[in-house]
Amino acid sequence: MRSGAERRGSSAAAPPGSPPPGRARPAGPDAPPAPPPPAAGQPRARDTGDARAQPRPLFPWSKWKKRMGSSMSAATARRPVFDDKEDVNLDHFQILRAIGKGSFGKVCIVQKRDTEKMYAMKYMNKQQCIERDEVRNVFRELEILQEIEHIFLVNLWYSFQDEEDMFMVVDLLPGGDLRYHLQQNVQFSEDTVRLYVCEMALALDYLRSQHIIHRDVKPDNILLDERGHAHLTDFNIATIIKDGERATALAGTKPYMAPEIFQSFVSGGTGYSFEVDWWSVGVMAYELLRGWRPYDIHSGNAAESLVQLFSTVSVQYVPTWSKEMVALLRKLLTVSPRHRVSSLRDVQAAPALADVLWTELSEKKVEPGFVPNKGRLHCDPTFELEEMILESRPLHKKKKRLAKNRSRDSSRDSSQSENDRLQDCLDAIQQDFVIFNREKLKRSQDPTSEPLPAPEPGEGAEALADGEGARSALHVCGTICPSAGSS
Repeated sequence: MRSGAERRGSSAAAPPGSPPPGRARPAGPDAPPAPPPPAAGQPRARDTGDARAQPRPLFPWSKWKKRMGSSMSAATARRPVFDDKEDVNLDHFQILRAIGKGSFGKVCIVQKRDTEKMYAMKYMNKQQCIERDEVRNVFRELEILQEIEHIFLVNLWYSFQDEEDMFMVVDLLPGGDLRYHLQQNVQFSEDTVRLYVCEMALALDYLRSQHIIHRDVKPDNILLDERGHAHLTDFNIATIIKDGERATALAGTKPYMAPEIFQSFVSGGTGYSFEVDWWSVGVMAYELLRGWRPYDIHSGNAAESLVQLFSTVSVQYVPTWSKEMVALLRKLLTVSPRHRVSSLRDVQAAPALADVLWTELSEKKVEPGFVPNKGRLHCDPTFELEEMILESRPLHKKKKRLAKNRSRDSSRDSSQSENDRLQDCLDAIQQDFVIFNREKLKRSQDPTSEPLPAPEPGEGAEALADGEGARSALHVCGTICPSAGSS
């Protein structure tokens, strides 16, 4: 696996429906395809991030970490010690800054007070989850994340709740998601894209061993750590299939959904399986290389029209791409799932990946060609401003607000409840929510070991994009599967 090579040029004609050159790239996986790269002779961003093509750093991440480290080390002597029998809760974390939001959930960077480890914390408002019929999705995601752990996934460390919110504390990856870097006009080299394909192949192979179909692989859901390695996140619409079962639900983000998902929805039949995630990897790889997707698909396209599209429109490949890369993309973007590259063994046999050292790669010993700028946090800074200025229920004022609510509730006659159904649903969530603590789990498996640290800052910040382009921490706008209750 080579690293650091410049991206090969791409000058082929744009596919049908591509916008004219010069138009700004809209945000989001469901936005119209992006314009082609600059013409020959014009300056372009390198794979490692040309300073002229990069915006001015919005947040001094490295200085902030250094300052936080010095201030926290001074407080080490008074570091809190929590009862090991006590469940983890919000008081165990120091809230540092907001980095993302969705329609009913947000993400912030937190530091665990006793271990001083950094994480990303996603929190979802219970009432909004109920109103949007998303509770089953949240519970399904928690059920899956509590059972899996892999080097190329964004792993769950803790889950807990209070009266208002459900919390998920995961690996922190400050390198940002691939959608963000596409929007910054980073041009990814073939070597870098090959590395992402390999890392996603290892992640998908692991998920298959756990009988999990992700169903939403896309640049928004692939996060980079500080060194540039890719991690798959967001299991909000993932499903579990066993013993030859097939999934049938129309689920995913349309531009990245495999043809057999639409075919199953339109014509019925046997459904689909793990192959759909590999199609999504192909769409993602093509988009990273060219700047737009192989098919001009949007959320408003009817499933019937997309079935017709896949049978009539051919993918256009750039002549200057290597023959090996084109062959790999063709195999990933094969309409028939039976002939598609859809396993780790298939990928390892591809000529484009013949020189990959898989053992070293699985241990993150292969250096990525693109490394995010370590001097900044790769997310939209307006999230924090909105949390401070516009948010009616800010997280940092939660303790005072909940205490006031408890006092008001205790003085209210229970027979005068304003919304009995809502309260019943809230009570059900309170009862059924599963509390999780991976740190304690690891210690119980090896009582002689020291508490395991979380991955270094660079292992999991969620800042995703929804289907219409707004930056989103939760995959709640870009899907067409409102409930994970069916597969």
